[in-house]
Amino acid sequence: MTTLLEPKIPKGFRDFLPAEKRRRDFVVEKLKKAFESFGFEPLETPALEYAETLEGKYGEEEKLIYKFEDRGGRLVALRYDQTVPLARVVSQYPQLPKPFKRYQIQPAWRAESPQKGRFREFLQCDFDVVGTNSLLADAEVIMVIVSTLKKLGFRDFQIQINSRKLLTEMMKEAKVSEDKVISAIIAIDKLEKIGQGGVVEELTKRGLNKETAAKVLQVLERAKPNEELSILFNYLNLVGLKQYFTFQPSLARGLTYYTGPIFELKVKDYPGGSLGGGGRYDQLIGLFTRQDQPAVGFSFGFERLIEAMEKLNLLPEKQSNAQVLVTVFSPQLLEKSLALTKQLREKGLNTEIYLDPSVKLEKQLKYADLKGVPYAVILGPEEAEKEEATLKNLQTKEQKRLSVEKLAVEIKFP
Repeated sequence: MTTLLEPKIPKGFRDFLPAEKRRRDFVVEKLKKAFESFGFEPLETPALEYAETLEGKYGEEEKLIYKFEDRGGRLVALRYDQTVPLARVVSQYPQLPKPFKRYQIQPAWRAESPQKGRFREFLQCDFDVVGTNSLLADAEVIMVIVSTLKKLGFRDFQIQINSRKLLTEMMKEAKVSEDKVISAIIAIDKLEKIGQGGVVEELTKRGLNKETAAKVLQVLERAKPNEELSILFNYLNLVGLKQYFTFQPSLARGLTYYTGPIFELKVKDYPGGSLGGGGRYDQLIGLFTRQDQPAVGFSFGFERLIEAMEKLNLLPEKQSNAQVLVTVFSPQLLEKSLALTKQLREKGLNTEIYLDPSVKLEKQLKYADLKGVPYAVILGPEEAEKEEATLKNLQTKEQKRLSVEKLAVEIKFP
């Protein structure tokens, strides 16, 4: 006897059934419209890159890259983020117009320990500007974040902003040795989570003595925006975004390729952490071309975005893509039901017909209700004789008899 296979998927990976997929698609479409309203163009890159393309770009997080040897003996890796592939694209296609403004919404993979809001396969939603040193590009990135959040229905949120240059200057002031600067910056990034005592302990674990670790915290407490942040903040104030951003001197971002301003998005009443992050990375593209190209961008954490929208009731009801189900009253009326289905589709309505004429009407209506189809059309002998149909609202349970012409209008504009 054949052994039955257990239906299961690897830990950290998920199926999205239709109701959930529709809600995710709703958010993706909102993101696309927000990005495109600022002139960003879509880009897609392959799931697989050569491992050397991704290696050496992510600091301590590099251990999370899914790497393996293919059948040809080539060392390849699954896409870890969208930023490094973007750097490869810009280097590979130098004819792209600059500034190059692109958005990319594709899955990425990280071999990390799955937890709430974090998965091994997840959707990343990035937008970047490549090819200009102007801090107007950084300001536009912030503007896009604010515009996107508003389009999604969020009202109470804040973008924390800092600078990797400023952090490096602070480490020098605290007398942190050059070889430990990056490690110390990564420890500082945990200040909000583990507090000052935890940071001191983390810094000493990373090789700093207690006196230097304490000095780091003192420098942080009196930190002020440097020149580039002052320019950026001025731009943001000019476009009326003062309420949406704050200077956060302990913000570091874990990735090592950042070179200037860095950003992180926090939403009030969502305890799951930041909903996205980004910043300026002027030296990453130079790793492919030996000539640096300025760049700045941001990535929304899509899974946390969905989770936050769910918590704040910002997602639409789980309705079917079909606007109406045409029932089949009996096999004798199948022809008229098919004709009505065709007419409704021609009028631009997403119309489904029940596919088994032998099933009782009650079961057909229950099917529509379970799927979240808002309307059902009943075409019985009386309706057929008068060239009418009964429209039933499956949410309110109200029903009315209408002509086919009025039927389509009622479904579109109830």
